[in-house]
Amino acid sequence: MTRIGSSDLSVFPLSLGGNVFGWTADRDTSFAVLDAFVAGGGDFIDTADAYSAWVPGNSGGESETIIGAWLASRRPQGVVVATKVSQHPQFPGLSASNIRRAAEASLGRLGVDAIDLYYAHFDDETVPLEETVGAFGQLVTDGLVRNIAVSNYSADRIRAWMEIARATGVAAPVAVQPHYNLVHRNEVEETIVPVATEFGLGLVPYYALASGFLTGKYRSVDEAGHTSPRAAGAAKYATEHGLRIIDALEEIGDAHGASIAATALAWLRAQPAVVAPIASARTPEQVPDLLAGGRLSLADDEIARLRSVSEWTPAQV
Repeated sequence: MTRIGSSDLSVFPLSLGGNVFGWTADRDTSFAVLDAFVAGGGDFIDTADAYSAWVPGNSGGESETIIGAWLASRRPQGVVVATKVSQHPQFPGLSASNIRRAAEASLGRLGVDAIDLYYAHFDDETVPLEETVGAFGQLVTDGLVRNIAVSNYSADRIRAWMEIARATGVAAPVAVQPHYNLVHRNEVEETIVPVATEFGLGLVPYYALASGFLTGKYRSVDEAGHTSPRAAGAAKYATEHGLRIIDALEEIGDAHGASIAATALAWLRAQPAVVAPIASARTPEQVPDLLAGGRLSLADDEIARLRSVSEWTPAQV
């Protein structure tokens, strides 16, 4: 178990991504994935109110609705649910009134009394940051939200949020959710990790497996093809450099009897300030590898080797 920043939330160090629920995983399959995750020791679920508005026929909130139905059906103990605001088609942006309405809508879909961890999904510079900070703080004061966090924010904006929160005496973020993995390191390590360390924020990285590339499944653009909605995202990393990373992951994983995916997640968990990488599963059969990534401990020389082989990977691909 690991603690999320300065919060009172202790979680298994791997978060199950809910972006596939209502997208590539239907209700029954999503239930099976969630059942397998909790049965295997997982307890930290990540979603957003916008998931999955991009799917034809969806309007947003489908993932939260499925998770809420699963929570009501299973009534699991100790499960931590994180969700986000700013991208739902009906609740765009981070004005105070919108944050309140979106939070109430998420609570209704999830069927919970309070959201354990509530993220500002993307920065909204059209709204004064003081207004956004105050609105999130009020949600905590009113008991709708237990802890707050930010996602996809720059280091400067995170620092500004923390300073406003301290100056006004409202609840401050306890976590940051950046795009971070072995093939997307530079930007996070150069800017986000230092500010997270400065303020004691936990990192909960998304795209922890680089859209599936770090499972080792896609070793060429042709191999990825169009077999899934995420294949194209994975295929772009199948460069000579990317494949060297896969080869190193495979060799290190073999020494532990672990998969490439579990090894990639274990490396990410070992990085400064990282609490729990986020990874999603379309089927329950994919869940054990994710859970293994939350338990596998790599030796210092193995962590260093993976750092070295991925050192020059561009921040943006």
